[in-house]
Amino acid sequence: MAEYQNIFTQIQVKGPPEMGMVEQADVNERTTSTSFSSLLGWLGNAQLGPIYLGSFGVIGLATGAIWFLLVGASFWAQAGYNPAVFMRDLFYFSLDPPPEEYGLGMPPLNEGGMWLIASFFLLVSVLSWWARSYVLAAQLKMGKHVFWAFGAAIWLFLVLGLIRPVLMGSWSEAVPYGIFSHLDWTLGFSVIYGNLFYNPFHALSIVFLYGSALLFAMHGATIMAVTRLGGDRELEQIVDRGTASERAALFWRWTMGFNATMEGIHRWAWWFAILTPITGGIGILLSGTVVDNWYVWAQDHGYAPPD
Repeated sequence: MAEYQNIFTQIQVKGPPEMGMVEQADVNERTTSTSFSSLLGWLGNAQLGPIYLGSFGVIGLATGAIWFLLVGASFWAQAGYNPAVFMRDLFYFSLDPPPEEYGLGMPPLNEGGMWLIASFFLLVSVLSWWARSYVLAAQLKMGKHVFWAFGAAIWLFLVLGLIRPVLMGSWSEAVPYGIFSHLDWTLGFSVIYGNLFYNPFHALSIVFLYGSALLFAMHGATIMAVTRLGGDRELEQIVDRGTASERAALFWRWTMGFNATMEGIHRWAWWFAILTPITGGIGILLSGTVVDNWYVWAQDHGYAPPD
């Protein structure tokens, strides 16, 4: 039986560039150049380009770059404009939101104003890129599953940096921009609100997070295990008996007593993945606005053992 090549014994075939579909799409908004990377070919398709940006893509990249430069300029100033100090202490620098006394007002630049301006450009960048995912899916006549999955992540992003601070009446409730300061904020948030481990929505978020990892590991391992039988070549898998797909399905039926369909495993993974930030965002949003202490709440509702 002939075995197809896989990632360990891969032959890279290089042909004319694939420029993509042109039906009902403005090709003037695509780049025209392409290149090939043998290194990337080990991980996926070796062709680079063309890239479709469009108006939303340009806005997203431009405003994202402004956010990056503003945060970087703040870090550069904190380093005293010393490159050695900048590299040494990069993980310790932080662009913090305004202090509590400013509420939802506009503070001076050096007291959180820079954070507020940078956050505005980051918000525009993320929402523009989100809109871009919808436009591209519509042009390709795809479902909007990527758009809504991205929206689930944006929901958590908005809860942390916009919705909850507005409900709490202060930008100081938002997350700072920095590596260790971000981790410190997370720890402090859990301590202030009585340990997030007693937040049931946090627990659900962890369940879906670990579930996503398990589902993607199962799916990825299964397909990789049958690439030698052509598991990555989908057309003949639909009609032929004894194919890689049938063997993969038999493996899980024999292992668990049932197996997902070729469509079902992706539906499971999609739901598990998007429910991770959705439930996490709900848990964060309720902290301080509805529940002041999750440990006390858990004791009152039989979720935690009494003292």
